[in-house]
Amino acid sequence: MGDETTYKKEGGGASPHRIVMTPAARRALDAAGRLFYERGIHAVGVDLIAVEAGVTKKTLYDRFGSKEQIVVEYLADRDERWRAFLAPYVEAASTPRARVLAVFDALRGWAEGPEGYLVKGCSMVNAHAEISDPAHPAYPVIAGQKVWMLALFTGFAEGVAPSGADAARLGRTLMLLHEGALVAHGLHVFPDAIDQARGDAEALLDAVAGQASAHR
Repeated sequence: MGDETTYKKEGGGASPHRIVMTPAARRALDAAGRLFYERGIHAVGVDLIAVEAGVTKKTLYDRFGSKEQIVVEYLADRDERWRAFLAPYVEAASTPRARVLAVFDALRGWAEGPEGYLVKGCSMVNAHAEISDPAHPAYPVIAGQKVWMLALFTGFAEGVAPSGADAARLGRTLMLLHEGALVAHGLHVFPDAIDQARGDAEALLDAVAGQASAHR
């Protein structure tokens, strides 16, 4: 996996059922996504989504079938947007080390963008606080996104660490830095959480690279 652009690959468990988006469904999903992120999934009903989207409740059920499917589409859409946002950052990086740091640069850009994607923290973490049942159709999207991020970091780590075991550990540590930065940024625990996580990741990569050189 090493140097491959793993952000383009599918992964993270079974793919959820998805629907074909019509213009009305897209309007509804945009409204639902905004409401779910701002107010919470359980706090937002289908009636409110219909009003905000300018569609009928019947149209919502005709297009999505259930509120649970709207939640699936909301979270899958967020994941797809993140992957698309991340891709050019990683593509511009020429080494595994640079690709790792590019993920943190992308996270900063995601946080600073006008869309407000991180104003209330990570949408997947927020959703997991409300959806912890693995039987829920949206659960694979939530867990799968984090599994994908771990695979991404681990793949890049393989180009830095001296062994597969070291790469696995480095990948987990990099993900912990990334996820910690997400939470700290969303809660405003301290300023510049993402920049600090990037700096810590850079120091860690340099230390591991030094160890790899010593083993050669």
